[in-house]
Amino acid sequence: MESDLLKRVRKIEIKTKSLSHQIFAGEYHSAFKGRGMAFSEVREYQYGDDVRNMDWNVTARLRSPYVKVFEEERELTVVLLVDVSSSGIFGTDSKSKRELISEIAATLSFSASANNDKVGALFFSSKIEKFIPPKKGRSHLLMILRELLEYKPENEGTDISQALRFLTNAIKKKCNAFLLSDLLDVNANGSPRYEEALKIAVNRHDISVINVYDPRERELPNVGLIRVRDSESGETFLADTSSRRFRNMYSQWNRTVTESAVSLFRRYNVSSVSVATNGDYVKGLLALFSGR
Repeated sequence: MESDLLKRVRKIEIKTKSLSHQIFAGEYHSAFKGRGMAFSEVREYQYGDDVRNMDWNVTARLRSPYVKVFEEERELTVVLLVDVSSSGIFGTDSKSKRELISEIAATLSFSASANNDKVGALFFSSKIEKFIPPKKGRSHLLMILRELLEYKPENEGTDISQALRFLTNAIKKKCNAFLLSDLLDVNANGSPRYEEALKIAVNRHDISVINVYDPRERELPNVGLIRVRDSESGETFLADTSSRRFRNMYSQWNRTVTESAVSLFRRYNVSSVSVATNGDYVKGLLALFSGR
């Protein structure tokens, strides 16, 4: 069992590490490096300085204009917010949503490591399942990778708000956080349940969202009467997929969920991208990086 896990870890390490070095390292650097700025010193105002950096306390005390000087932080912190709820086991093509999330998270981890950044991970369902504090080093990355592949959550539901609140409280210094989830955490009308927590989190951290989905979640095939089970609530019901009206209602609800999330992210200036289980996540990540 352990040897099988090591083989899986090694296989995904080889693939994602290669991608991170060949494709993402430069893109990641340009997208995220330099966004974190640390206070350096206060000096007298010079012509051309940005007035938004004025230090009004020092200016009033010395009766002469002074500005705050910032310098680029040499290293950043990356935190992966990984949705491990039961809806992630769904997949109708080559891989499940959980498997795709794991691969994307591994690629981001190696990209951050290549940039000499610390990497941490937060696994969540309807509660905080596990938190791995940010650190550097290959052994640390491999530990995160093992957890991505093998972690078995205690709960089945999804609560993105809890993950965002934990991030806000646990990581005091500004970080780059990636939320990897199918975003199936909505109210009855399809609107996101996590707006308030996101609103607070974006004031402290730089958050990007990677929405992973399966094509069958957005368009149902006509296969007659089927029994459907909600993997998170356990509720089962019969669905008549031969009914065009039912299929249209289903598709419309999913469009509402997707559009509501995109609208929310735009409102708070959060970068986001959607990646399908049968799609090319490389293109998705490059689009996310280049869009920043």
